[in-house]
Amino acid sequence: MAFFDRIFPRPRAFTLHLWDGTVLPGEGETRLTVTLNSPSSLRRMLRPPVELSLGEAYLRGDFDLDGDVWAAGPALESSRGAARSPREMIALARSWVRLPKGEGTAAGSGYGGGPARIEAPEGSREWDRAGTRYHYDAGNDFFSLFLDRRMVYSCAYFPTGAEDLDTAQERKLEHVCRKLRLRPGDRLLDIGCGWGALVIHAARYHGVRALGVTLSERQHELAQRRIEEAGLEERAEVRCMDYRDVEDGPFDRIVSVGMFEHVGRERLPEYFRNAFGQLRPGGLFLNHGISAQQQIGRGVGAALKRRLEPFLVGGSTFRRRYVFPSGGLVPVSEANLVAEETGFEVRDVENLREHYAVTLRHWARRLEEGKEEAVRLGGERMYRLWRIYMGIAAWQFERGEFGLHQTLLAKPTGGPAELPRTRADLYD
Repeated sequence: MAFFDRIFPRPRAFTLHLWDGTVLPGEGETRLTVTLNSPSSLRRMLRPPVELSLGEAYLRGDFDLDGDVWAAGPALESSRGAARSPREMIALARSWVRLPKGEGTAAGSGYGGGPARIEAPEGSREWDRAGTRYHYDAGNDFFSLFLDRRMVYSCAYFPTGAEDLDTAQERKLEHVCRKLRLRPGDRLLDIGCGWGALVIHAARYHGVRALGVTLSERQHELAQRRIEEAGLEERAEVRCMDYRDVEDGPFDRIVSVGMFEHVGRERLPEYFRNAFGQLRPGGLFLNHGISAQQQIGRGVGAALKRRLEPFLVGGSTFRRRYVFPSGGLVPVSEANLVAEETGFEVRDVENLREHYAVTLRHWARRLEEGKEEAVRLGGERMYRLWRIYMGIAAWQFERGEFGLHQTLLAKPTGGPAELPRTRADLYD
């Protein structure tokens, strides 16, 4: 196991079980056990790019994770220092070549098994629609296993840290509505409205007339049913359509929660231009989305690392192939610069990344508790896919690799913005 010791140097934060029953204990109190299921597992797990190979190996069952799945992130982080110099990289490559070979099982096909295959040109509307529907093909019943009772599929809000998931999601909805300073009679557009929780909350508790749009037929059907059950048909509606095709403006307020990640860097100008055009002068737009960490570091060494890391370690390849096949993440500074170039005024920015880490832990626990039903609905591979995705993502938010930014934007009128002088009303 010299190769393993080189990749995961001691002290290790996890226990390792080998296929022959050998146990290599971790150091101190370990919360994770990694079980290799065959002599050839390690070679397949660590084939460059490692991030993709590890994910696919877990889907195949080359190895198992028992215990706290979010502890897998810190465990894998320790491997990043295994090749600090070209000499170490060469030594590591030679050790990898000598590992036992074996093809194992295929990565699978279909949702949760094989990667998404989108035939449409990248960046087209067909590309967006296919990517969104691939992600939500898991089905309403599957998502209901781990989401709150309103099925809010975005970062919850834990102001004290003691809230349960249902309470935290309700507080997030209210936090968003307060930031928008909604008033009775306001017209609200929700871009990427999911299962309609925010549309319903804003119409019920703030008296607005709300329109939500989604590309998912399954979300649309459930959202409309929930609106009817709440008796809010006169004030709330959800349509299955592209946000760029909405012709009901201008709106007093626009909100986008968890849809921004699907846009991608190249289409940011179009995204913000559309929101700007749909908003009346003086109106507010709240953009809530995951942001990437800004790459810091200068010089030849940093530049070389940025070039080599995608090939050796990977980055977002697994997530884009198996979870979110369209879109991409950008730093909040880059997104807000595009918003300003469009004409928006940036009024407020808040990072809720720690809240998203807690949200993902709740989701992962609930998924694990519902494993039997999850496997029945989507199969073992789909269960594994969502478990490892949410577990690793929780760690990425905790360490600051990802952020969750809410940016409040105003469409200028040449005078004061329609906002109070302080943020005190948000917490009253």
